[in-house]
Amino acid sequence: MNEKAMTPEDITRLFVERSNAGDAAGVAALYEEDAVMAYPRGSQTVGRAAIEALWAKVLSHRPHFEAEAPLPTLIADGIALTSTPPSDGTGARAQVVRRQADGSWLRLLDQPEFAPPAE
Repeated sequence: MNEKAMTPEDITRLFVERSNAGDAAGVAALYEEDAVMAYPRGSQTVGRAAIEALWAKVLSHRPHFEAEAPLPTLIADGIALTSTPPSDGTGARAQVVRRQADGSWLRLLDQPEFAPPAE
């Protein structure tokens, strides 16, 4: 059984571990059933099944992910905003995560990368 994210910050660590292992189902398990992911760029992937299919395709190319230091997490009433600055210095990654009935956390909204428009 996959480890559950017991803090909002655990999700990013588990994402990196599972992605580097090529585990699309494990990555998708970090999302709520009706989660929305702003990817591919300019579109949305909606629902855990679609997110798993997307990650299966992405991970088939065997990308390598590095852990990024998180920015401070904001938590209020069982909802949290997590974010990390990409190592290339462009934009930011942000996620809204929600506490589940068992105390674990899952992603509800995922903005994997936001690069500001070119000036």
